Amino acid sequence: MRNSLFAATEWITRFAYVNILWIAFTIVGLGIFGFFPATVAMFTLIRQWIIGNIDEPVFSLFWKTYKKEFIKSNLFGLVILVIIFLFYTNFQFIELNQGGFYDVIKIPLYILMVAISLTLLYIIPTFVHYDLRFIDVWKNSFLVMLIHPLHNFSMVIGAAATIYVMSLFPGTLFFFGGSLVAYIIMGGTSYHAFKKIEAKREAIQENT
Repeated sequence: MRNSLFAATEWITRFAYVNILWIAFTIVGLGIFGFFPATVAMFTLIRQWIIGNIDEPVFSLFWKTYKKEFIKSNLFGLVILVIIFLFYTNFQFIELNQGGFYDVIKIPLYILMVAISLTLLYIIPTFVHYDLRFIDVWKNSFLVMLIHPLHNFSMVIGAAATIYVMSLFPGTLFFFGGSLVAYIIMGGTSYHAFKKIEAKREAIQENT
């Protein structure tokens, strides 16, 4: 019982520490320029925990990843911000134009935006898990999203439920808002999807 309590306390501390680092380094990067490198660093740490490297020094790995991926992660961030802007423009377009032809294209537009939004959820997990070129991260993220609809559903529901529960308890979002959601996206869904894909690839290679 005592060991279980100690382990639980240790993991709570880990998640809180990483979340504070995420917030601090986002601020250090002047907000928008620090957000994506800090998020990549957080996901990198969580991936290490998932694969069993729990003794990895938290701060040194976070800082090392933050510096190394600062430019590349901000390139991903720039594309994501452009996509968000286009989404906003599309919503404004749909709101201002109703009836006839616009009602016909409304549903395909919504479907496209949902597909792109789900793809975005896999971008950072794919980036930190695989050593891929910039464009290949986008391709792989789209393919993972396309062939794993249940993982998409679990990711969205899990993240939304976590944020909702934490919003009921003031203060928890500051300590766990980013790290727990990152764990759900990386560990609960993305990593599992990656392992299934890798297992299928190995099975195909063995049969050829």
